[in-house]
This record gives sequence, C-alpha cells and structure tokens, in this order.
Amino acid sequence: MSEQNPFPATRLILVRHGESNATVNRVIGGPRTCSGLSDLGRDQAQRLRERLRATGELKLDALYASQYPRAQETAQTVLGAFAGLEMQVDAGFGEHDPGPDCDGLSYDDFVARYGTGHDWRNPFAETFPGGETVAEFHFRVGTATHSLVARYVGQTVMVVCHGGVVDCLMRQLLHLPPTGGFELFTLNTSLTEMVSVAPATWRLVRYNDAAHLS
Repeated sequence: MSEQNPFPATRLILVRHGESNATVNRVIGGPRTCSGLSDLGRDQAQRLRERLRATGELKLDALYASQYPRAQETAQTVLGAFAGLEMQVDAGFGEHDPGPDCDGLSYDDFVARYGTGHDWRNPFAETFPGGETVAEFHFRVGTATHSLVARYVGQTVMVVCHGGVVDCLMRQLLHLPPTGGFELFTLNTSLTEMVSVAPATWRLVRYNDAAHLS
C-alpha cells in the first residue's frame, strides 16, 4: 500500500481572457490602450461562468486578474460562479508590455514603422522598441507566480490573464525552453490547470479546455 504524498498540492488555474477589441481591430492592445472585450468575448466569458456554475468542477480559494480591462472584465463575469469571492488585481500577470511607442498601433502600422526582422527567439533582444524584452516579461510573470503560490500553499487559485502569460508559465513551471521549441495557441476563456506535486515540480492537468465554447 503506497503512502500518501504529504506535499501540500497547490492548484493553479489559468484562464485566458475573452476575445478583445484589440484582436478584432487588429491593434497592439497593451495596458495603456486596452478597451476590454468584444461582444463575442463577453459571450465567451458568460459561457465559462455558466459552465463552472453548472458543473461545480472548481472550488476556488482566490481569483486574480491582470490589470488589463479585458482580463478584469472576464474575471468579473466568471466571478458569478463563485459566491463569496472577490476579484483581486495583480499587474504581474499582465501581457507582454509593448511599451508606450507601440501600444495602440495597428499591426500594419507596426510593420511599416519597425519592420518584421525582430528576433523573437532571443529572450534578450528588443522585440517591441521601448517595451519589455521576453526575458523581462518572463521575470515579471515568474516573480508574480512565485509570490502567489507561496501565499496560497495547498489551495486553488484562478488567474485570469493572457495567452502570453499562459505560454510563459507552461515554459517556466514545466522547465521547458524560454522561447522556441514549440508554439501554443491558447483559446479565449480556455482553462489551463497545473498542480504542484513536489518542490519545484508541477503536473500539467489540462491545457486549452474550452468545452463551453463547443
């Protein structure tokens, strides 16, 4: 008979926000210009809320969102499935910051102004002129996650965030390369779940679970 694992498992539930106005308008929607969810994005968030309310599959101890309006709007909607919880905001879980010069530019204007020759595989290279490097982005998200997990040892926490944040944490928590090697396409309002099973060891339980959108 095997012994039970005495390690206090912590469950981290990552939710990508619903479709944003920035996506619909094909602009770089950083923290300065994000205008929230599209009509479809609001519908997606409502579908996730109703799924979680009907299934009871998650019992949360805390719910966080990044500082972006699209993440907070999604989180406030999903919050309706969890009585007694309040949304908390942590800017550490914000998307890769393009900086003030690129924030709000259309994709076409970005290419016209800066070209397409950016080395996204080099985490220390300048990708958004005046914005975060990939390395700086990963350090910020990793630091926020370390603090969050230490605060909620043995509990379940949902973080409503962004596709880049989900990619970053998949790479960090599963000890994968910081860039390259594979690509993720994280769906809007999908659930990604990871559970800590030992010190510095995480198990991927599910990725891109968007059954409520089928």
